[in-house]
Amino acid sequence: MQIYVVVEGDNVDSIAERFNVSPQTIIFDNQLVYPYKLALGQSLLINDGEVRDNRRSAVIRGFAYPFISRYVLSQSLPALSELAVFSYGFTNEGDLVYPILDDNELIQMTYSYGAKPILTLTPLGPDGNFSNELISAVINSVTATENLIGNLLYVMNLKGYLGLDIDFEFIKAEDRQTFVDFVALTTERMNAAGYTVSVDLAPKTSADQQGLLYEGKDYAALGAVANSVLIMTYEWGYTYGPPMAVAPIDKVRQVLDYAVTEIPSEKINMGIPNYGYDWPLPYERGVTKAKTIGNIEAVQTAIQYGAQIYFDEIAKTPFFNYVDNGVIHEVWFEDARSLQAKMDLVPEYNLRGISYWQIMQLLRINWLLVENNFLVVK
Repeated sequence: MQIYVVVEGDNVDSIAERFNVSPQTIIFDNQLVYPYKLALGQSLLINDGEVRDNRRSAVIRGFAYPFISRYVLSQSLPALSELAVFSYGFTNEGDLVYPILDDNELIQMTYSYGAKPILTLTPLGPDGNFSNELISAVINSVTATENLIGNLLYVMNLKGYLGLDIDFEFIKAEDRQTFVDFVALTTERMNAAGYTVSVDLAPKTSADQQGLLYEGKDYAALGAVANSVLIMTYEWGYTYGPPMAVAPIDKVRQVLDYAVTEIPSEKINMGIPNYGYDWPLPYERGVTKAKTIGNIEAVQTAIQYGAQIYFDEIAKTPFFNYVDNGVIHEVWFEDARSLQAKMDLVPEYNLRGISYWQIMQLLRINWLLVENNFLVVK
């Protein structure tokens, strides 16, 4: 496979002729929208049907809500090792809160493609946000902890889940060791029943990093007790932050450089975002709110407004500006170039694999790149 960047005068037919592939293949693989206009600077994945000889084994996980389009899911599952269903919650007493929509069909589809269904556990409060008070109430109570683990084991056996993902964020600094103990106990019980446990970690660059996202997560201790970890290497660019790449490769590298000193690299899944952001300018801290945008939608926006797409060589991420009703916008998103740059980190750091937040919108080039880079562990 090759990545081609559109220049002045290009069209789908001329590019297809240059690479001796069909226009239909380019259109389908890159999800081009009729009448198949292209943006200057847009990257296209050119698929000749062959894959690398030196592909590396990797675990590929995607997160999805139960309401994911079944078509999108069917297009994604062939490239997945694991589907993490988002999400189960819990109460202060350790009772499970089930997803609003039934997850049985997702579990069965996951099995039909040879992948493993993973139950994602999150401490969501009544407002729908992560609650560190809820975390604290459960992990500091022997009764609540035992009840929660028992309920998880029951549901996983009943529904056919094969693993548990613990996605607890904003843990209090004073709960740091208690959380490690909770993960250790949960992993011991789950492993005894034949299930795996992963834990999600905020992207730290040092052991003593300050901030609510970081202080409650002990990389070394959690990496030692869990079967695997997901390092959430994204959200540098975020809804209320200044315009920048969601997962700039230089920042991702800083996190991985630290992570592999604390956690065995073969336990680490690196996070990859499947979305971008559209910021109105000028940016004003605490006021400006970016809109989440899909990667295909981002390209179509550039085409609609006649914007040229540029590629930041430090962040290894595409971006562009456009003007709508007199307001300047800045968009950062993911394309074949940025995805390949991230996938290259897996063999470089000898990682377990990658995890996508999230796969609700189909990005076909991503799965083609996965196929070209990895032997997906099923």
